[in-house]
Amino acid sequence: MSKSKPGCPICKKPVDPQYKPFCSARCADADLGRWFSGAYAVPGEPVPPEALPPEARGDEEGGDQH
Repeated sequence: MSKSKPGCPICKKPVDPQYKPFCSARCADADLGRWFSGAYAVPGEPVPPEALPPEARGDEEGGDQH
């Protein structure tokens, strides 16, 4: 029984140990870009706005409180 090696999750080419689990820096960057753009998301319950910190809600009031 032969076990095939998994390929790059982006292009399916053989994995390069230097960029594991990807085949190249290009595919690693493409994957990172997908996370940054919101194409990937970790499932979970929505967070109510009042549970977010003010900067995440867009609240501008208060400013620097030193």
